[in-house]
Amino acid sequence: MVDWEDLRHFAALAREGTLSAAARAIGVDHATVARRVAALEASTGLKLIDRRARVATLTDDGRRIAAIAARMEESAFAAERAAQAARAEIRGKVSISAPPAFANTMIAPKLIRLRLRHPGVLITLIGETRSASLTRREADVALRMTRPTESGLIARKLGGVGFGLYGAPDYLRTTPPHAFAFIAYDASMNATPQQKWLQALAGGNEIVLRTSDLENQAAAARSGVGLAVLPHFIGDADPALERHKTAPAAVSREIWLLVHRDLRQVPAVRAVMEFLAECVAGE
Repeated sequence: MVDWEDLRHFAALAREGTLSAAARAIGVDHATVARRVAALEASTGLKLIDRRARVATLTDDGRRIAAIAARMEESAFAAERAAQAARAEIRGKVSISAPPAFANTMIAPKLIRLRLRHPGVLITLIGETRSASLTRREADVALRMTRPTESGLIARKLGGVGFGLYGAPDYLRTTPPHAFAFIAYDASMNATPQQKWLQALAGGNEIVLRTSDLENQAAAARSGVGLAVLPHFIGDADPALERHKTAPAAVSREIWLLVHRDLRQVPAVRAVMEFLAECVAGE
């Protein structure tokens, strides 16, 4: 019999492309993934990956087994969602995926409200720039700034978040516009509207710092390093920052609340969705 755990680790490797990425996705170390894949090859008598390349290149047999494993994995996730949906009480574990700025500023400080209202609900808050998969149960609900395209998800638009250009008051007062320095996201965020807007504002001026951590951007702007594009709920709330009037007009992003359709009626999940809607409305 083929071990399901071996198949699950192999499916992650096939999907993620490297041992380290697969290990992060599952929550184990890369040696465990390698051991599980080797065990699967031994039990099937098939060579599944070409180990000569740095990335995991699947053999023809590997691609066939990966397709089967992916279907089995989806069935397992569907069974988990069905079991969770059968629970009638407002209690249990619910995981939330959100961009770090939302998680740190908009959600975490208000979790006490949810705790007092529903003490049986236990939260896992995942603040990261990547989009967690709701289909693979990496999260139960999510806040995103783009409308989802994945099948099986229910999306609700909660509103929008505006962005502005912020700097330390002394920096804005003493630095002429032609000498402004800028703080930007790293290259992974080049496709986002706020990064494009900043690049248009900067023109030929120096970008002295690149980081996709908004807390780092705000801290650098606060110290007088340069100007950063920040969400209004971060920049306007910081007394050490001042919004600079700009042209062209500032950008805004939509905020979407997502849930898998199998979980939308789960009482604990619905309670968390209502809480997240309140968090966004409050900002």
